[in-house]
Amino acid sequence: MITQQAQLTTFSTPQNTGQGNKLVKILVRYLYHWPLFLISLFIALLVAVIYSQTLKPGYEAKATLLIQDEKKTPEQQTALKELNLANSPKIIENEMEILKSRDLMAEVVQELNLAVVYLQKGRFGAKDLYKNTPVQFHFVSPRSGFEAGEINVVVKDNRTFILESPEGTKEYPFSKTFRNESGTWKLSPGENIKDFEGEKITIKVADPEATILGYQARLDVGLLNKLGTAVLLSINDQVATRGTDILNSLLKHYNLSAKMKKNEETQSTIDFIDQRLGSLSGELSDAEAGIEQFKSSRGLTELSADSKVSLENMQVNDRQLNEVNVQISVVEGLQRYISQNQGNGRVPATLGIDDPALSSLIEKLSQLQLQREQLLATTPETNPDFEPLDRQIVMTRAAIRENVASMKASLLSTRNKLLSYNSRFESSIKDMPTQERQFISKKRQQASKENLYTYLLQKREEVSVSYASSLSNERVVDQAYAVPARGLKKMMAFAFAFFLGLGLPAGVLFVRSSLRERILDMSEVREVVDVPVVGHIELADSTDPIVVNDRGANVVSEQIRLLRTKLYHLNRKKETGRVTLITSSVSGEGKSFVSSNLAVAMAYSGRKTLIIELDMRKPKIASVFQMEPGRAGMSDYLRGKARLEDILRHHPGVPGMDFIGSGPVTGNPAELLETPRLEELFAALRERYDEIIVDSPPVHLVPDGLILSRLSDLTLYIIRQGFTDKAELHFIKELKEQNEIGEMRFVFNGISRIKFGYGFNYNYGYYDQGKKNTPMTFLFSNFSNRFVLD
Repeated sequence: MITQQAQLTTFSTPQNTGQGNKLVKILVRYLYHWPLFLISLFIALLVAVIYSQTLKPGYEAKATLLIQDEKKTPEQQTALKELNLANSPKIIENEMEILKSRDLMAEVVQELNLAVVYLQKGRFGAKDLYKNTPVQFHFVSPRSGFEAGEINVVVKDNRTFILESPEGTKEYPFSKTFRNESGTWKLSPGENIKDFEGEKITIKVADPEATILGYQARLDVGLLNKLGTAVLLSINDQVATRGTDILNSLLKHYNLSAKMKKNEETQSTIDFIDQRLGSLSGELSDAEAGIEQFKSSRGLTELSADSKVSLENMQVNDRQLNEVNVQISVVEGLQRYISQNQGNGRVPATLGIDDPALSSLIEKLSQLQLQREQLLATTPETNPDFEPLDRQIVMTRAAIRENVASMKASLLSTRNKLLSYNSRFESSIKDMPTQERQFISKKRQQASKENLYTYLLQKREEVSVSYASSLSNERVVDQAYAVPARGLKKMMAFAFAFFLGLGLPAGVLFVRSSLRERILDMSEVREVVDVPVVGHIELADSTDPIVVNDRGANVVSEQIRLLRTKLYHLNRKKETGRVTLITSSVSGEGKSFVSSNLAVAMAYSGRKTLIIELDMRKPKIASVFQMEPGRAGMSDYLRGKARLEDILRHHPGVPGMDFIGSGPVTGNPAELLETPRLEELFAALRERYDEIIVDSPPVHLVPDGLILSRLSDLTLYIIRQGFTDKAELHFIKELKEQNEIGEMRFVFNGISRIKFGYGFNYNYGYYDQGKKNTPMTFLFSNFSNRFVLD
């Protein structure tokens, strides 16, 4: 028996390098399936390329409008007050709502005929032929219940076209009327029809109301600066020209609408002044004729100085009295308007009334009525949205009624005072001659009417100038222009394809791994069972079951030798008679591979070794060592049919290693293992051998391994990466807690460093010098070997 322990090379035990290596481990595991990722990425990018070719470019049309906001420019409000006009002050927020109104967009859609779209089919989708269409669609009489439709025509020449319909194709001349679900329509040739001869044109006719609402939703109106009054209008469209046309048309109709509103208000003021001038003209003529007749009949030429002073005072007082009368007339007009039940007409002009509170209330009432009219255009009057608006109108009318009543009372009081002044002036000239007093009275009436007439003529001229002026308070800063198409959608498509191409196979692999519930990492074992790991053995790439030999070193053989070294320390440096049981949970986890190679490694170290094949149901060791079949084995010995010398066989290729086979397969191996002869056999073998390796059946399937563990010094429990089920960990934990297996250690077998992302901290390329490494193999090998992942 060899007693000299051979020199053994030791290696550092793998250490956990932290949480960061878990990510590397997952990455390496996924990189094993790089062809799947490559194919998925190629398909996703191919779809993205096709999508980018069919994606229609998007353009953003913009325009800038400067609005004079009296709320932010009060000096203009003062200038208007000097004219005493009834213009309502503009608020920029209200103007922005007008720009986004449905009525303005309806005029734009009607002017540009946006409800009809002309398309030409291309290789990667349809091309919009806005302003470049060879045919023009015209509605002769649309139906009330409009239904969107599609018309397909082929341009033959400038006189005829071919109409495609479910009934077939037929040639028709232009200007012929047709009838379908949308109504009666016809086609006329366009200017560039010769460029489209033989081309198929698709005409999509949409519901005008839906088109209006669609463009209204796409229109964006906002302030460029919170401190300024410049408004930015923008809209997105697939055709740049159409987007700019929409904004330009919108600005045109907005200015026309503002001008019409201004002219209506100015015309209302002119009509009021003309009415007053008409009545005053007759009264003034009568007064002048009366003075002329009076002076002619009495021969009066000149008045005394006192009479002149009294007359002048009375004239001034009469002028003030006339102004008050005019204001009272305006106030009474407002009272009549407010007293109406509906009062939805235009608010009367407030000529001569200079009351900021009243002007503000009238403006507020005008805005509320305008909002109600706009809401009424699209919403039935029974809608609950009218309730808060009607309450505000009622409250505003009540406030105006109170303000007007108070103002009228004040004006009446002023008129009474002026009348009393007239009485004083008249009494001062009672001492004048009767004829002079009569003349002064007539002269006073004539002067009063003349002053009022002159005042109204002046105001009429000012209002007429304003009416004749075509200048607008709004100025277009930037006409509509289109921003070049942005490639953001295409970039997003490629980015999405890239992440989908990588994420989809990663998700599939993750789901498959989650559903498989196999042990991939020893950290999963440590979370359940507190048993040390003494060996890590890679998946052998050789077809030879014996990887340990004296011809050279490789990764797996060195890992077996490392396990051999650790067993020396685990057996507390016991020199002889060491019994090591090797088992697992289920079949296929590699216990026979580990048993046979560990026995060979022990023998090559100079220790006398015996390997016993005690898996008597499915023996494999004999075939691994290519031993002669049919020889007596353990089943014969335990039945008493053979002696120890009869079952011992020497392995000719491995010096110092003997073998005991399982013998003939038996149906009751557990009962045989319970016989005293087994214990006697092990006692005898301990005296003769340094190392005894026992290959047993899986402990989760049969009880043989538990029986054999009683006679063993150490049990190596094999767990195979990607094969052993996680549910087996609870069975192992139960064995340990119940002490059914003595000294137990784990061996992690069948490790695939690339496939499952598991490796060690030394370079295995040292042992692979004879292999031909591809670039991909070199990448994975060097990448995974840099980390300790268990």
